[in-house]
Amino acid sequence: MSNPSSTDRGVVTRFAPSPTGFLHIGGARTALFNWLYARHTGGKFLLRVEDTDRERSTEAAVAAIFEGLDWLGLTSDEEPVFQHTRAPRHAEVVQQLLERGRAYRCWMSVEELEVAREKARAEGHAIRSPWRDAPEPGDPALPHVIRFKGPADGETLVDDLVKGPVTFRNTDLDDLVLLRADGAPTYNLAVVVDDHDMGVTHVIRGDDHLNNAARQTLIYQAMDWALPAFAHIPLIHGPDGAKLSKRHGAQAVGEFADMGYIPEGLRNYLARLGWGHGDDEVFNDAQAISWFDVKDVVKAPARLDWAKLNHINSQHLRLADDARLADLVLKALIAQGANLPADAATRLLAVVPQVKEGAKTILELAEHCAFALKIRPFALEEKTTKQLVAETVERLARLRDRLAQTPDWEVEALGSLLKSFAESESVGFGKFGPSLRGILTGGSQAPDLNKIMAALGRDESLGRLDDALAERA
Repeated sequence: MSNPSSTDRGVVTRFAPSPTGFLHIGGARTALFNWLYARHTGGKFLLRVEDTDRERSTEAAVAAIFEGLDWLGLTSDEEPVFQHTRAPRHAEVVQQLLERGRAYRCWMSVEELEVAREKARAEGHAIRSPWRDAPEPGDPALPHVIRFKGPADGETLVDDLVKGPVTFRNTDLDDLVLLRADGAPTYNLAVVVDDHDMGVTHVIRGDDHLNNAARQTLIYQAMDWALPAFAHIPLIHGPDGAKLSKRHGAQAVGEFADMGYIPEGLRNYLARLGWGHGDDEVFNDAQAISWFDVKDVVKAPARLDWAKLNHINSQHLRLADDARLADLVLKALIAQGANLPADAATRLLAVVPQVKEGAKTILELAEHCAFALKIRPFALEEKTTKQLVAETVERLARLRDRLAQTPDWEVEALGSLLKSFAESESVGFGKFGPSLRGILTGGSQAPDLNKIMAALGRDESLGRLDDALAERA
């Protein structure tokens, strides 16, 4: 890979997860901010899997990360880079640092290292190996590491786009290991080499990496490479202000999907965690891309707010395509092992438009759809059967005849018919509405009566009425 000069390169961001577990919600937000900034500037969004730790990296974790990013709609503009495949390039850069006098070989034993670490701590500075300026080199055939030779004094400035200028004393920055004794590259080396070679112009990541930015800056400078812009975003905390953990509920993107949140809802919510555009709370991707600038990210940690997430997700559910929602509900019900009618997909497509407005998640939407998926004949609730006295049964039979004759089976027409029927009977809805609802829904949660019948359709509505009336005949 070649690296364009700082004057002609467009914005290139990257998300670089370590495949040692699931895609955490904090990582998802980092990926989103990188994706939004790349889209906002007309640049590129890249993906790099930082899998140099071969013992802890797993194929399952890689798959989970890719699946989470795909579900969120955050796809890389180029093929993902797997860091472990670039080990020869990392070693090549270390050789260049050795030749420049900016790295050195270190034969310290584990015991010697511990003694040196204690001494450095007592003296108030970072560890410095005695091999840093040794007059005679050690035996290259013996096990050793290669360390970076950082400046002994002065300061390193990280001019962060979120945190502002942050200064580090070079005496506090240790001579970090670049290559381990087995030749494996370390994190800080590999990150710098890969970001440079991938042409990354903006490193947007969690602020737990701020200290690494100083060490990485020194490596960039030692190689005479253009520095990327750093932007370290605050972590996400739980509602109680503590660092997000299992006790706060879902953490993995997959868990949020399983709980019934939809990608656009979660994208909107995550964008609002630490960034915002005035008082705008609910917005689409085009608006987020137009408005987003990483310099507007706040410095303070964001708090996960379930009520706000539910509200934002509900707004996106209302805007979502009905056929897509029906399919998501069907998949959720199948996953739950629900007993479904053969025409469940058709029924869901009819009922979703009538009930989606009140739902916060796909799982809640599935609950709102349950009445339409009951398989005839089904038992009525005791409350409903008690309401079916002779007078009510006779009245419902007359209503059944009116319904069978109406040519218009739409929400508004059905609402007018019910109102007209009540007037013709000289009664209020209370005289037949509750029992009719119980017959049509079996006691499940449902919307207004006219919406219930519109969702069920003519045949199913009349069939459920016939079942109940036949029992009372």
